[in-house]
Amino acid sequence: MSEVSSTPDAATAEYVAFEEFRDGLPRGRFHVIVNPKLAQRFVAQRVNAVPVAIAIVGCGIASALAGYPVIGVLLVAAGVIFRRTIKWQAPKILLQLASRQPETYHDATANGVMEVRRV
Repeated sequence: MSEVSSTPDAATAEYVAFEEFRDGLPRGRFHVIVNPKLAQRFVAQRVNAVPVAIAIVGCGIASALAGYPVIGVLLVAAGVIFRRTIKWQAPKILLQLASRQPETYHDATANGVMEVRRV
């Protein structure tokens, strides 16, 4: 017979329910590990960053073509900055979304984007 180890392994980490995560996170009961590369795509998809950025840039291009170049340049810049901000701040945005939306929390933990460990 083989013995089962009593030490927790990363592959068999205990699942933390959303309600427990939501209530325990502000109290420091959990250590949250976010994969920044996976978080970028996950958050961008979750907040619809690409369609929003395309709409902002499109309005900027339309404004520039309609004779309002300053407004057009500002809107194009805003669309690009919006997309980059989502990319740079993805782990923080993910943590905010996961602490407020159960479906985001479940998707992020199930897909390996975020790992929650008890302290």
